[in-house]
Amino acid sequence: MTVDTKLPYDKDYITRFSHDNHEPDWMRDLRLQALEQADSSEMPEPDKTNITKWNFSTFKHDAVKGEKIASLDKLPEDIQDFLDKEDAQENLLIQRNHTVAFASLNKELEEKGVIFTDIFTALRDHEELVKRYYMKDAVSVDEHRLTALHAALMNGGAFVYVPKNVQLEEPLQVIFWQEDPETAMFNHVLVVADDNSSLTYVENYFSQNHEEETVANIVTEVIAHANAQISFGGVDNFAEGTTSYINRRGVTYRDARIEWALGQMNDGNTVSENVTHLVGENSGSHAKTVSVGRGKQSQNFTSKIVHFGKFTEGHILQHGVMKDKARSIFNGIGKIEHGGSKSNAEQESRVLMLSKDARGDANPILLIDEDDVEAGHAASVGRVDPIQLYYLMSRGISRHEAERLVIHGFLAPVVNQLPIESVKTQLRQVIERKVY
Repeated sequence: MTVDTKLPYDKDYITRFSHDNHEPDWMRDLRLQALEQADSSEMPEPDKTNITKWNFSTFKHDAVKGEKIASLDKLPEDIQDFLDKEDAQENLLIQRNHTVAFASLNKELEEKGVIFTDIFTALRDHEELVKRYYMKDAVSVDEHRLTALHAALMNGGAFVYVPKNVQLEEPLQVIFWQEDPETAMFNHVLVVADDNSSLTYVENYFSQNHEEETVANIVTEVIAHANAQISFGGVDNFAEGTTSYINRRGVTYRDARIEWALGQMNDGNTVSENVTHLVGENSGSHAKTVSVGRGKQSQNFTSKIVHFGKFTEGHILQHGVMKDKARSIFNGIGKIEHGGSKSNAEQESRVLMLSKDARGDANPILLIDEDDVEAGHAASVGRVDPIQLYYLMSRGISRHEAERLVIHGFLAPVVNQLPIESVKTQLRQVIERKVY
């Protein structure tokens, strides 16, 4: 039997929600149109994963406030692990449920025109900028039911804008804390780097709802204009009670680059898409992902890079570890459109299974519509090598510690390539907690 996806929210609710958040008319109208589209749209059908029985309708959407945070020392220890202790007070935004609990931006960056704020403040103070990009270049409202629901029920998120010729030396970080165990998170994140600018952005998702059920419907749009450089890091760490749909999309224009570094560590059922469109000539993207599955969770991960412009370069690197009865699909897709000559699409997917009931499936896919290109892929699915374990144990290392070393060694080729030191540290800590 499929889960009933009919929502207890109607046009009156959406209108009132938009009014209460002081949104411009165009956003209210977009929400209402999206609600209508959601009623007639089909659910997405991720490859080899049946999501018809997943929970996408049991959640609380009404605005749930979160208290302000006077000191970062008061945060739960698990969240403090996400912070760079040397400079934690600067360039940081914390969303607690649907409320901004902490926000800071370096004064010098503010004077240069950098915008780093929550999505509702951005709609009020920077309306035209948000309107220019919101669900236009990267993600469309009408893709399927979940994107339409996201547009209708968006209740949080962040907006980042770096003006032309501004280079950020220090990272911007956002922590999205789903504190209320039943609160749904319909977050929208919009990151825009204008011509010749650069930035590093890190986001972390965290919840502790181990028994209560709720939903996370996340859309992130990353736009790199001509010669812009964006380094995007993320660690997703929702508890088993959260069913997650996470859609991260990027668009690169001429000579621009987006570097993705993602740790997908949720404990609940998850569909995750990371898609980059290389529109401009000589643009590129590297998408690096690590994930750990445990318990009975089911996951579907898709990394896709589409080459439109000439001389574009896209590399996909995925490593996953599955234990217990976890099941995961890893899709790596390199697509070179007609006209994308002299482009290069490469991908590598590796899956390690720690128990006999765990399942992992790596699917490398190349779709080439142009002759003068380079492309290649590699994929493997296997279990812990007993020879490696024997060698380590023969040196006096316990089996438990030997498995730990093998797993970290397996994930290290991806983790060590992440360009953001704080993300490396966060990932290692989360990997430790998930695997052991």
